[in-house]
Amino acid sequence: MTTPPIFQAKGLSKVYRMGEVEVHALRGVDLELFAGEFVVILGPSGSGKSTLLNILGGLDAPTSGTVTFRDHTLTNATERELTQYRREHVGFVFQFYNLIPSLTAIENVALVTGLVEGAHGHVAADPKAILSLVGLGDRLDNFPAQLSGGEQQRVAIARAVAKRPDVLLCDEPTGALDVDTGKLVLEALRKANREFGTLTVVITHNASVAGMADRVLKLRDGQIVGDERNPHPIDPAEIVW
Repeated sequence: MTTPPIFQAKGLSKVYRMGEVEVHALRGVDLELFAGEFVVILGPSGSGKSTLLNILGGLDAPTSGTVTFRDHTLTNATERELTQYRREHVGFVFQFYNLIPSLTAIENVALVTGLVEGAHGHVAADPKAILSLVGLGDRLDNFPAQLSGGEQQRVAIARAVAKRPDVLLCDEPTGALDVDTGKLVLEALRKANREFGTLTVVITHNASVAGMADRVLKLRDGQIVGDERNPHPIDPAEIVW
């Protein structure tokens, strides 16, 4: 690709120490990710997927190696700088929804947009419009307890996307959902990716999801063992689980 990458990682390694035992979660990962891509990082449990995602999101630091976001080296950033980076540039979607139960769907989304609106000229999206984009235009005033698991996850996606992040990082976003609901969630992620050109990274152990990706990275034992581009991504509804 001719445009510069949003992320560039070089020699990323992560070692966790458990007593006298060392666990190597990442082993010398080199990686470039670009704006507008829908990337699936595929690998079994323990392959290092979540560790890599957390480092890209500024939630964890590598033991060695560097990762840059545009021209900023995250591995040298202060906690304050990382907090600002996460607030202004990164949206997170986790397996569990983390919605505030006392707020309605639109209030959960508006809470986040209110935090980022105006920060360094940042312009958030309209919460109602984003909820409509993910198929919840008729559920704006429902509380989380009044929503299904898939609907709650789509509120979580709307909340992450509404602040107009450069990067959307998704950790097993369909892991707690049934097949049909999971497809709806993946469709919501696809819509957000195409609507805003947000780099979207989804980690999963489910190989079926790879068919909808622009690019598939395969991770095994902390190393990238495959990097393939998909010229014809399928619609999430066509995924065969």
